[in-house]
Amino acid sequence: MEESESLVAARSEERRSNGHCRWSAHSPSLESKVVEDLRRRLKYFFMNPCQKYRARGRKPWKLMLQILKIAIITVQLVSFGLSNEMMVTFKDENLMTFRHLFLKGYKEQQLGGHALYTKADVYDHIYYVIDRYVKLQNLTVGNLAYERVGGEYTPLSVCQEFYRNSSIDPGNETFDIDPHIDKECISIFPVQSDDGSLATHTNFSLDFKRLLSVNMYLTLKTINLQTVRHHELPDCYIFHIIIMFDNRAHSGKIKVDVENDVRINECRDWNVEGTSGSNDYLLLLFDSVVILACFTSLILCMRSVINGIQLQFEFNTFFHAYYNKIVTLSDRMEFVNGWYILIIISDMLTIVGSALKIGIQTKYLTSYDVCSILLGTATMLVWVGVIRYLGFFRKYNILILTLRAAFPNVIRFCCCVAMIYLGYCFCGWIVLGPYHDKFRTLDKVTECLFSLINGDDMYATFLKMRDKGYMVWLFSRLYLYSFISIFIYMVLSLFIALITDTYETIKHLQQDKAPVSQLLAFIAECRDEPESGRYQTDEEPTSCCLFSCCCFGCRKKM
Repeated sequence: MEESESLVAARSEERRSNGHCRWSAHSPSLESKVVEDLRRRLKYFFMNPCQKYRARGRKPWKLMLQILKIAIITVQLVSFGLSNEMMVTFKDENLMTFRHLFLKGYKEQQLGGHALYTKADVYDHIYYVIDRYVKLQNLTVGNLAYERVGGEYTPLSVCQEFYRNSSIDPGNETFDIDPHIDKECISIFPVQSDDGSLATHTNFSLDFKRLLSVNMYLTLKTINLQTVRHHELPDCYIFHIIIMFDNRAHSGKIKVDVENDVRINECRDWNVEGTSGSNDYLLLLFDSVVILACFTSLILCMRSVINGIQLQFEFNTFFHAYYNKIVTLSDRMEFVNGWYILIIISDMLTIVGSALKIGIQTKYLTSYDVCSILLGTATMLVWVGVIRYLGFFRKYNILILTLRAAFPNVIRFCCCVAMIYLGYCFCGWIVLGPYHDKFRTLDKVTECLFSLINGDDMYATFLKMRDKGYMVWLFSRLYLYSFISIFIYMVLSLFIALITDTYETIKHLQQDKAPVSQLLAFIAECRDEPESGRYQTDEEPTSCCLFSCCCFGCRKKM
């Protein structure tokens, strides 16, 4: 209320000081009408959709469109999510199949991964992979086939990488090594011999003192038939498989693993009995409706943002000319509706994601991961945007105001805490990394410490360090106890206190019902209710232009 009184006093002082160029020169009624029209426009701008409907009878199209978007975008995401889940599951299950087919004695959940320790085991495993590859058609229960290029089978390639030259004698503590790396490969075609012997297919040897790695490359093709049950056309998959024997550490342990790279293509010739392709056309039509709805929402929201910026400029000009004051940044930002910005971002993500989804359904694209990220993020933002409409209710609005008011302080607080957190991350990585799996890499350290803040897996983290050296054990205790004490008992408590203090402040301000800014104080002087009919006039822009001209004319005479 004090701010409102200061505005009135400033207006009176402005009139007294400008005696030679008074608003009365244009008639007092014009001055009053221009100011009230601006107040009324500002009040209408900050009304909610229901109040705007009562004020001018305009239907809340953006509100209805957002409700429609929530429904259709969620349905679209669920539909794509099921398809994406089948694709990812198919890839993971095939990778597990390759490990069981080509790794001798492979067991799931094997502690420390699959590893070899003798020369005989290495040779045995390499020959085992070759033998299984040659006899694949008689072994696998899946629809796996060899790849053909130009009528010829793609061979299995066995490549070894090794130092160009080396002479190593650990007994005399001497070595002579050339660090340049050479690579040799042999190719084996999937043609079985009559006696089943592999001797005719392979003729290579390994120098384990120089050996860095042995990589075996093979390509297999298959079809994902499970999509037929969900009325989707099956895709053809090409798996580029790499079986790696890693000896870079030269520690006597050769780690073995299987990786695969997948390409998804449209099958060349297909026929599914009892299907007409109508489901695909319906999905494409539905995605097109989603794009159209989001594009309409994008245009409406961008128009509202532009109108807000124009009204902000007009209010800033008026305030400077009439009260000789500068509008604060917080008041200017009130005209930029953050919820509209959120909706605009969501709409753009949905349009791009839907276009990618159409490309995937028509088999022109296979960017499942990119599409899922775009659609998932867009759906999240759409649902977060629902909070805006909850803010029209008083009890929900106080929570939203608290989040908005506390956000700057929370960001500053998090920046300060991040310095301490990063310090602990680097310290734990360097000191405890060699002794603890959870501190082995920097990203694992950040995940482990964040889990400790939330009280997860504390005892297991302490227990893993029990069998280490005394100095490391003592440091780990000091490190973990200090981190947990600082972040759980101090940082989290201060974090909660920041939000609680902001909540109490907002609550008291709402109870007092006092304007907290120049903008609100100016708007509060408008007593017209939405049902008064005073908002039906279409003369506001003309009046405002006349007002701006008068203001600038007076200031030039001064």
